Amino acid sequence: MTQSMRPYRSMLYIPGSNARALDKARSLAADAIIFDLEDAVAPDAKAEARKTLRDELDKGGYGNRAKLVRINGFDTDWGMADIQAFRGADVDGILLPKVNSALDIETLAELMSDVAIWAMMETTSGILNAREIAAHPRLAGIVMGTNDLVKELGAKPGPDRAEIMTALQLALIAARADGIPIVDGVYNAFKDEEGLWNECEQGRRLGFDGKTLIHPAQIALANKAFAPSEAELETARAQIAAFEAAEAEGKGVAVVDGKIVENLHVVTARALIAKADAIAALED
Repeated sequence: MTQSMRPYRSMLYIPGSNARALDKARSLAADAIIFDLEDAVAPDAKAEARKTLRDELDKGGYGNRAKLVRINGFDTDWGMADIQAFRGADVDGILLPKVNSALDIETLAELMSDVAIWAMMETTSGILNAREIAAHPRLAGIVMGTNDLVKELGAKPGPDRAEIMTALQLALIAARADGIPIVDGVYNAFKDEEGLWNECEQGRRLGFDGKTLIHPAQIALANKAFAPSEAELETARAQIAAFEAAEAEGKGVAVVDGKIVENLHVVTARALIAKADAIAALED
């Protein structure tokens, strides 16, 4: 599946130190897995986690799920060892935490020439430099680190995320300007299904491709929230059919349910159907 067509509705963090969770991830319905060597692993477990994760990845069995490894940053004692351990690994990308500028991406690109690079956008400097980061030719996608953003801003979290809305939108604009996927941050209260659904709905309205998750119980809801509904697909098909009929009559616009349909609506409709097809292919 090509990068541009791959769904990222659900992107689940799995601690690289937890062999049982790494094995269970092979049967989960997440679109993507972030194998985490950073925040989810204690300092004294970093070396063992690195070995455990590499062994599990070498065994394979993760199917069509996108596989990303979040390494430790360059400013830590573990970042370079992570890079060395995962050169040539069967992964779809390396996720670099706390990216502040395009120089961070360039540094990793020089150290790892054979793998796609993803950026964690979780610092104020990163948000201010979002355009140059997204434009780097080696960058394949962005993951929002909303918890760290809230911390760095000294903000008080609210249900509408007004405190980080500017940061979310700046990162989204940068990602869309360069045509790369961008996945929303985590929802911490993993037992609060209503809260998760509301935040997923907000993320989808904003334009995110999916949601990062901290617990397998969140997968099904995120998959549903970021997938086209049958009603949306029916409208898309109707728009395409009506516009094609109008074109055949030499007209530049059509009308569906009392609303004007122009070429830009058809482009969106076709993209929605293509996304649904990509989801079906992944799930098959």
